Amino acid sequence: MIYKEHSVSARKCIALVAHDNKKQELVRWGKVHRESLQQHELFGTGTTGTLVEKELGLPITKLISGPLGGDQQIGALISECRLDLLVFFWDPFEPMPHDPDVKALLRIAAVWNIPVACNRSSADYIFSSSLLSSTHLREIPDYDSYVHGRAV
Repeated sequence: MIYKEHSVSARKCIALVAHDNKKQELVRWGKVHRESLQQHELFGTGTTGTLVEKELGLPITKLISGPLGGDQQIGALISECRLDLLVFFWDPFEPMPHDPDVKALLRIAAVWNIPVACNRSSADYIFSSSLLSSTHLREIPDYDSYVHGRAV
């Protein structure tokens, strides 16, 4: 695969996702980081987006519920370079009927080289980074080269 550089704006597009047992933890984390979050454009799946919007009083573009396709919607936005960061508090102790969807979402985030926070600690690290509020470059697959047969 050939890669190219993609310019990431100082105002990030951030997806907020949480499994049922982690929604309140995401809300608590969001309250701590509310000031930073309000500087960016926020997206969320189903219930999580609605809950975070209500509790934090911040506008969130809400997609459908994760198990109903919201995880794929987030993945599509990532592959279109329309999301810059995924905050996904997932529950490692709960069986997930939509586990293949979750794995696909995490795979897409890795392929398109976006930061992923899977718990409060990793989210705190990302939100303490100077890159959160600055323009920077990230390497992404050069899909145009792939389509035109120039991929290695």
